[in-house]
Amino acid sequence: MKLSSCLERALGDVYLLIGKDCPFLLRDLLASEELAQVFGQPVMDVLKVFVGSPRGLNLRNVLWHGFAAPQEVPPKYCSMMVLLTAGLGQLLTGFLQQTNFTLAHRPFVTLTSLEDLIVFPDVTSEVLSVLEEVMKKSTFILKIMLPYWEVALTKLKSHRFADCAILLLMQLETGLRRVFAEVNECPKRLLTAEILAKHLNDGKINQLPLFLGEPAMEFLWDFLNHQEGPRLRDRLSHGEVSLPEFPKEAASQLLAFCFVLLLRFIDEDLLAVFKEKAAVGSLINLAGTYVSRCHPASQLKKQVLSCEGSIGAWPLLPLPEEAEREPVRSEGDSETDVCSSLITEIVAGLCCHVPETHRAAHLPGPLPPEEWPRLLHVLCSIPVRTLFCPRAVLEVLAVLRRVSAHCRRVCGQVAVCVELRRRQWEDRSLRSRQRRNYLRLVRSMKLLSPMLYLILLLIALELINIHMVLGKNASEYQQYLRFLKCILQYTENLAACTRQDRNKWDDAVRLTHTALLKIWAFIEKKQMLMHLAEKSTIKVV
Repeated sequence: MKLSSCLERALGDVYLLIGKDCPFLLRDLLASEELAQVFGQPVMDVLKVFVGSPRGLNLRNVLWHGFAAPQEVPPKYCSMMVLLTAGLGQLLTGFLQQTNFTLAHRPFVTLTSLEDLIVFPDVTSEVLSVLEEVMKKSTFILKIMLPYWEVALTKLKSHRFADCAILLLMQLETGLRRVFAEVNECPKRLLTAEILAKHLNDGKINQLPLFLGEPAMEFLWDFLNHQEGPRLRDRLSHGEVSLPEFPKEAASQLLAFCFVLLLRFIDEDLLAVFKEKAAVGSLINLAGTYVSRCHPASQLKKQVLSCEGSIGAWPLLPLPEEAEREPVRSEGDSETDVCSSLITEIVAGLCCHVPETHRAAHLPGPLPPEEWPRLLHVLCSIPVRTLFCPRAVLEVLAVLRRVSAHCRRVCGQVAVCVELRRRQWEDRSLRSRQRRNYLRLVRSMKLLSPMLYLILLLIALELINIHMVLGKNASEYQQYLRFLKCILQYTENLAACTRQDRNKWDDAVRLTHTALLKIWAFIEKKQMLMHLAEKSTIKVV
């Protein structure tokens, strides 16, 4: 398994000596003219027989999808692959000498954001001892496959974390495929199970998610499927990660999840005994409360809170004392006042749509600005359904994430600019015009801060009602998307104005005024998702 994934990665590197875009599928890579030029067509045909086609031995897929038990893989196949790989190296050396090409290996992918995915504690020796017993009792594991599980534990103990993960992923798929065929009553689909799909090929609802429950499905999607997740199986099977540097945390989380899954397939009396162990009970509870970390909705929450933290740091930025005494004439003073009034009114209207269970009942009247950060955190703590999101929901989330990303960019640019200009002010290296521009920046921050909070509140409120977008007809949906793209355009322009080489602070005020009028006008139409949610609640009542 390791050899086939490393070989695929290396063949892709060789392909890029001649070609431009490396094929994603191994079969397309092996069928390419580029590799035939390097190694010769007969050699590529031999490779196809062993790893590249269902009409051949198809060793790579047979192994990585967990179809072969340990004794079903003859040693001669492995020997052949090792010798074939060495032979490829010899042929490549000759090709490089003839062409004077230099082979450059692509850098490995680094598994990022793993800290967000760590929900289970490190697997202790106590848990490992229980797991060894559970493996022998759980019907999730075919007895013929048990050696793979035993070797996976051995690899974990010897700090071979990639080996452990590879074996677990392969056997996890094998077990889930069997459960899929059973709960959907389709034994003929054992080889072609759509484990993570919502529907089967015939349109029927896949019963596996209902059987496993949302927390387990969210874990599988986070670790295996979501684009912003680690996608462990894809990256390991395609040779995209360095095996010696594979993180312990990824293997440990995967093993803990598998352990909890195995417990669901043992005798209830035995399960009750295991649950009495504190470490085991803790793992079960953690698995049962898992929520997605890598879904676009979860990533949007993370972006919003990050941006809020950045805006919250603005008042902490030190300003020169004499700057307050410096006279400045700004063309946008009256416009700034109008914007401030509009922001106050719009935020007050938005706060009316906060779910009653999450409102601050002790605060009379409009929510004061100092309470806006707390409200954002409250809204981002409200669960949002993420499993099997329809396309329209994902499309809206994508636009909201781009808006949030530009807001974060503005925050960072303003902070950098303030710090730089402050130092230059104190060093007396600013010319008269630059000093006035710096003061405009300081004044603009008093407007941009609440404006950015307004946008973040709007995003958070739309996010908790995101599934209401499915209640819009095609025309309403397109109008809503156009509105969101207007906000996106505003944040893009704002990011351009606040760049260090632009410093167009009066333009930022004018852009903000125009954007506020558009937001006000659309909110008045009551076509926001928060409005639809309210109407839906009234209908139910």
